[in-house]
Amino acid sequence: MSPNSMKFVRLLSVLVAALFAAGSVTAQSLVVRNARIFDGTSDQLSTQQDVLIVDGVIDSIGRGLSNPGGVREIDASGLTLMPGLIDAHTHVMLQLPVQQALTSDDYYYAYTASVAAKAFLDNGFTTIRDMSGNTFSLKQAIDRGVLPGPRIFPAGAMISQTSGHSDHRTPEAPSRLLEPGSRSPLEERGMVVVADGVPEVLQAARENLRRGATQIKIAVGGGVSSYGDPLDVTQFTEDEIRAAVAAAADWGTYVAAHVYNSKGVRRAVDLGVRSIEHANLIDVETLEYMNERDVWLSPQVIVFQQEMGGMNADQLAKQRQARDGVSSLLTAANNLGYRNIVFGTDIVTSLSELRNGNRELVLRSEWFEPAEVLKQATSKAGELVGLSGPRNLYGKLGVIEPLAVADILLVDGDPLEDISILARPQESIRVIIKGGEIYKNEL
Repeated sequence: MSPNSMKFVRLLSVLVAALFAAGSVTAQSLVVRNARIFDGTSDQLSTQQDVLIVDGVIDSIGRGLSNPGGVREIDASGLTLMPGLIDAHTHVMLQLPVQQALTSDDYYYAYTASVAAKAFLDNGFTTIRDMSGNTFSLKQAIDRGVLPGPRIFPAGAMISQTSGHSDHRTPEAPSRLLEPGSRSPLEERGMVVVADGVPEVLQAARENLRRGATQIKIAVGGGVSSYGDPLDVTQFTEDEIRAAVAAAADWGTYVAAHVYNSKGVRRAVDLGVRSIEHANLIDVETLEYMNERDVWLSPQVIVFQQEMGGMNADQLAKQRQARDGVSSLLTAANNLGYRNIVFGTDIVTSLSELRNGNRELVLRSEWFEPAEVLKQATSKAGELVGLSGPRNLYGKLGVIEPLAVADILLVDGDPLEDISILARPQESIRVIIKGGEIYKNEL
């Protein structure tokens, strides 16, 4: 190495050391004082406490905490402090009405998704698990501070077989045996992907992982919005499901499965799927089977009350069938004391519906106490996204405790007593803090 090169390396080392030293001295701190806390796991609020946040992480909780930064403080007297909400089943890229989705270009998709992302954060959702959609660039833009929105755990394109829930070709579309390049607009944009056989399933899963998927989603049963798959059918062979599970496991993460019926659920669970999305039509024995194996249940209510335009008679009939099964599922889950249930909305094709998505919290209170609903939307959902293991680049989410990510809401009122206040987030959520940064402050 030349003398000049050695001099440059020494200078670079000094600069790097100085930067690290400066960072340790100028740590960003914020104290929220005098708040009663719902920590994400308890059934009641704490007495008044302070919460110290340092560099985006909760440092300590107690009375009379000192503020090492000495600058940023919020007095939360009379307010409830709680974790940022987590929606464990979203489609942030799929909020265009059906006809617009078929005719719009990629830019319009992106503009709409950026509005949807902001709507989630405005509603108090600091994290979402996106379960089908080309969200990778949106995630990067949010993480880099280009756009406001929740942190995203993306599944990428949902994987299904031909005639499965990712196959959005209309019935008159030609066979892929005749036209191998035949794709729906959603598949062309990477929102979904159709794969048949072990090699294609492996490739589809690995492509999602290559782009940054934190979990893989497959469809092992029929869906409401797709054309060629009744809700009672079972999809993907055992080898195909096993392939997706193996691909995810090699990256330290897991597979979630879209399915409504018992046969599909059991096949998925037996082959290592960790999260079941929907499950509206399963029997009690299958629900018990899932619970015994610590499989996560990700149900939704509000989406089956949504009026989606452009659906044909068969799709509307499937939606009614799924809606009729929700009450039986959640009644059975409550009676069983199902351990691992998470909050999700699954709202698609409507920004106005998405803006009212907090109503899902109220709808769930028909079956669960408010504290349980809030756990589903905080600590339980945080545990589920934590199954992404090394693909989770953020830290511990959904709880108020030392070393957890500082996602915090200050709420006017007590949602453990009246959960409906969270259905009016613009009024009731006075402060939104995401990763220690104040996004909204109306105090």
